[in-house]
Amino acid sequence: MRYDLVIFDNDGVLVDSEPISNRLLAAYLTELGHPTTYEDSIRDYMGSAMHRIHELVLERTGRRLPADFDTIFHSRVFDAFRRELEPVTGAADVLEKLNADGVPYCVASSGSHERIRVALRNTGLYGLFDEQRVFSSEDVGRGKPAPDLFLHAARTMGVPPERCAVVEDSPLGVQAAIAAGMDVYGYTAMTPAAKLARAHARFAKMAELPQLLA
Repeated sequence: MRYDLVIFDNDGVLVDSEPISNRLLAAYLTELGHPTTYEDSIRDYMGSAMHRIHELVLERTGRRLPADFDTIFHSRVFDAFRRELEPVTGAADVLEKLNADGVPYCVASSGSHERIRVALRNTGLYGLFDEQRVFSSEDVGRGKPAPDLFLHAARTMGVPPERCAVVEDSPLGVQAAIAAGMDVYGYTAMTPAAKLARAHARFAKMAELPQLLA
């Protein structure tokens, strides 16, 4: 394989969480007086760290979200994850193949460490990772689309950016990977391919990924 490290986004790439979290985010923002549809949430917030949601709402409305917004939102999301969350079809197979081929991989997500772990545990994927291979936007000053998170993951794993491949499903994630100097593969199962046009390559099924990385 031409890469020394494969960096996976979590939400929408390893776990099928985007429909759940964006449904709940749209409902909660609407409840707080910021009318938001599911489609609005996907367009504006998919792939974002929590601080970006706060920043966009403040910029657009001049009003700050409540201090307990993150706590309440995550509580609702985690409850739904425990009931509904499934792994992305084929994700476990890809991770197991990388393990078998001796190719290092990690996860680097805009979500909190708690969110990543809840998601991976509830989908049975957590056993394919260890604590040293889980990276969150909480670890850096800026989330995606800044490159900080991907650069932090690569540095911690001891791999130069140009030897890294990133697997992403959001335009913000693609932008962050490109800014980090990494090749990025856009997963189009939920995101229109045109929105990931800057990716090095695009694919619609996880089963296609190993051949693209080879």
